[in-house]
Amino acid sequence: MPLAETFAPVVDLIFPPRCPLCGEGLSAQVGLCATCWSELVIPGEPACALCQRPMGDSVDTGAVCAPCLTEAPRHDGIAAGTLYNAASRRLVLAFKHGQRIALAPMMARLMATKLSFVEPGWLIVPVPLHRWRLWRRGFNQAALLGREIARARGATLAVDMLERRKPTPTLGGLGRKARSRALSGAIAVDRKRAGQIKGARVVLVDDVLTSGATSEACVSALKRAGAERVVVACFARVLDEALPTA
Repeated sequence: MPLAETFAPVVDLIFPPRCPLCGEGLSAQVGLCATCWSELVIPGEPACALCQRPMGDSVDTGAVCAPCLTEAPRHDGIAAGTLYNAASRRLVLAFKHGQRIALAPMMARLMATKLSFVEPGWLIVPVPLHRWRLWRRGFNQAALLGREIARARGATLAVDMLERRKPTPTLGGLGRKARSRALSGAIAVDRKRAGQIKGARVVLVDDVLTSGATSEACVSALKRAGAERVVVACFARVLDEALPTA
């Protein structure tokens, strides 16, 4: 029996399991209460054949969404555990800014369910933080999620495959051209790992996918270095138009 399971009753006695969102008592420290689970929005089918954006029930299999028709993405698909709403936002904030790193396994499980095609031999590559931000925060949330996904799918974690060579500002509120300028030359494949990426199948991991500018810069760096396939995985994807209406 794993050590964690052996001591689980003692841990639960000292620290009674609670839902990380509402504080409701739980039977085990493994996730959310039923009410909070129901508040998460899980993206489903039908979806865009290129980016997995949820689409209306009337579309045919293999349909492509308007944004992808306008400009085909460089990535090879997006695997989102949830859509970004009030519940997923609270989890992300607790995880990333509230130091609740114990949420990583639960969040990664939701992501891993969308990555059933990933097998041993795939590389799990976290979106990198600049060293100054990593020093201030103390951890890279994408790397923690990536570690759990690698364990779940039997893949290889390549935590230092990408490096952020210069600090970048918060991209929220910036237009597309401004975001592109901010990220120009910021992200690259580590020279020491370049040989490993040629012909590789990669899952690029981040906590939230908003405009896609950062993931696009990462995908471009990986493809330039020779990656065969790059799928973007996130816990929460910002797609307000895909959220259910009240």
